[in-house]
Amino acid sequence: MSELDRVIVIDDEQSVRMAISQTLQLEDFDVLEFGSAQGVTEQLSIDWPGVIVSDINLPGMSGLELFEQVKKIDAEIPFILITGHGDISMAVNAIRDGAYDFIEKPFSNDDFIEVVRRACEKRRLTLENRFLRLELAAHNAPGPRIIGNTPGIHRLRQALLHVADTGADILVQGETGTGKEMVARFIHEHSTRRAKPFVAINCGAVPDSIMESELFGHEKGAFTDAKTQRIGKIEHANGGTLFLDEIESMPMSMQIRLLRVLEERKVERLGSNKGVDLDLRILAATKVDLKELSETGTFREDLYYRLNVVRVDIPPLRERKDDIPLLWQHFCLVATAQYKRESEPLSAERMHSLMAYDWPGNVRELRNLAERYVLMGEAGSFEFDQIITNEGNPGVMTLPEQMERFEKTLLEQELMRQKGSIKDTMDALGLPRKTLYDKMRKYGLDKDLYKS
Repeated sequence: MSELDRVIVIDDEQSVRMAISQTLQLEDFDVLEFGSAQGVTEQLSIDWPGVIVSDINLPGMSGLELFEQVKKIDAEIPFILITGHGDISMAVNAIRDGAYDFIEKPFSNDDFIEVVRRACEKRRLTLENRFLRLELAAHNAPGPRIIGNTPGIHRLRQALLHVADTGADILVQGETGTGKEMVARFIHEHSTRRAKPFVAINCGAVPDSIMESELFGHEKGAFTDAKTQRIGKIEHANGGTLFLDEIESMPMSMQIRLLRVLEERKVERLGSNKGVDLDLRILAATKVDLKELSETGTFREDLYYRLNVVRVDIPPLRERKDDIPLLWQHFCLVATAQYKRESEPLSAERMHSLMAYDWPGNVRELRNLAERYVLMGEAGSFEFDQIITNEGNPGVMTLPEQMERFEKTLLEQELMRQKGSIKDTMDALGLPRKTLYDKMRKYGLDKDLYKS
């Protein structure tokens, strides 16, 4: 069973309900029981991963009425009806209206489990297809792309696509160089606010003396040098997205004012008593644990909880090393276009060395190295030589693991070089088609990702 195999069982007869639940639990389904339709829809959402099994005759709202309510939440949640002999015509009509199936009492446990299992599989495929469509749309959309196929990046993309268009404030956490501003721009570009301003401010780079004016703006004459009115960053982002990077560096006095803006969605310029209504989303980013800072009193606890409506964590590059070949290819292509220079493909041995390195500077360090490689080549970059000669600690991998890593890197490099062409990759590596496909399947390689 997978984590998607959840079943809600609704029957007003306790003995029947318990028997059904026990049958499902013996097959490792995650079961939630209800004696009536009340409270069922509160458990559901557009991406709820499970199926519903309901008797038709229930006290209060009937099973058919509940089915209509469920369709309003998500018409693709499989709904299985349990029927008595006299309910079969109603169940058939419900199937015409989109119910998944009906089971007539008394029923065989084996038949019942098979129906539920098929319904769970259908739900799983439905959700997977939705995620694939979202990822395809994100891949083809203008703006920043989150590159990578490792599980951590896949989960990150799914989380961002889920929340991008909700309007919720988001806290982005990640080490230096992981791409926090890129994630913030991705959220903005995949929301309905994409046509409005994206305003970024680095709280650690603005002097405390001007931060208040920078964020909140001021009226003419508000202080000695205020010769004209100034619209602050917060007000400038009205209708769009405000991105506050290094939020942990914001002075305590500004944290208090920011908390008020978050709660009231209104800003007052310095020297004004009139608030300006705001329609904006706030994204904050940090490289440290704000909860720990709030516990030590160096960051306001109430502001932390207000910012942390939704939190997304960006994995460091050392935890997603299998993404390095794709990232390297991307950064080299960008650099060759920017500097109008050609660059030689990196050898599999060199790429293997890059994948053994721990990347303390994360994706930013890799991008900078790729740019230097395009500009100077291997011989002209001292830092590149350092990485090659200080490969981290390859001894933590067994020999078979190192051989598999090297084989995967070699395949990726050739797919990149041949722009995803299976025939050309076969010829270059001297592999039969079936062997190449088997190895690509083993390592999760998709030829379409390497097409230029």
